[in-house]
Amino acid sequence: MNERRGPNSSEKALVECVDFLRSRIGGKIKVAVILGSGLGRLVDKASDRVDIDYNEIPHFIRPTVPGHSGKLVSGILGGIRVVFLQGRVHYYETRNESRVTFPIRSLSRLGIEILIVTNAAGGLRKTFSPGDIMLIRDHINLMGVSPLRGSSGRDAFVDMSDAYSAELRRIAREVALSCGIELKSGVLAGLPGPSYETPSEVRFMARVGGDAACMSTIPEVIEARGLGIKVLGFSCITNLATGISSEKLTHEEVEAVGSVAADKLGNLIEGVLKRIGGDGRA
Repeated sequence: MNERRGPNSSEKALVECVDFLRSRIGGKIKVAVILGSGLGRLVDKASDRVDIDYNEIPHFIRPTVPGHSGKLVSGILGGIRVVFLQGRVHYYETRNESRVTFPIRSLSRLGIEILIVTNAAGGLRKTFSPGDIMLIRDHINLMGVSPLRGSSGRDAFVDMSDAYSAELRRIAREVALSCGIELKSGVLAGLPGPSYETPSEVRFMARVGGDAACMSTIPEVIEARGLGIKVLGFSCITNLATGISSEKLTHEEVEAVGSVAADKLGNLIEGVLKRIGGDGRA
């Protein structure tokens, strides 16, 4: 596994963090799941849980955004032990992409092979409705930052042609079909936030190929791929973006729709985990 060191990601900090996590949650864990706005209660389905507040974990940053409780939960779901990050820190909270992706580097030391990312996103297509689940097939990084900045040599040049694993996406589609869940597919566009997009920005993102817009996820995916971790991503469409909908956007709306969609997304992720744990593929 690639061991890349970016700014503010000292070996000492990583060792302290990983040693603490090993002492609390044990040995190797194959899968980690990051839960976005309003999606934190997905962990309610997990058994044999160990809950750790981010404030307890060395060098973790507690999120300040409502809907991100700031807990790491280790539990069994779908027959395998999983680490859930119940909330994330956004770039606009720290203005330091290395701090945003520090949890990914830490979890890679625990042996994580698969990262499942989720987020609340604004739909850029009129074919979307609030509550839809979009399988992320690719992304467009419009955030102006990358966690690979500060890398040296070949570690900086990470291939992103398969950023979201084709095999994991196939499994997700099969699980969705078996569960009767309508699963959309699309490209995620990322802006730094925290303000919502203007109508002109929405039109631009749609014209360059974006299907949904977010303020997170993309730095985590880049970091994970740089570490050799496979990624599966889902966006919960919580609203239609400005200019497509005439409604004013609020974070309360994002949280509310995310909470409603959490059960559907939880069933989907649980089914994917059962497949990963059952046949050893992906």
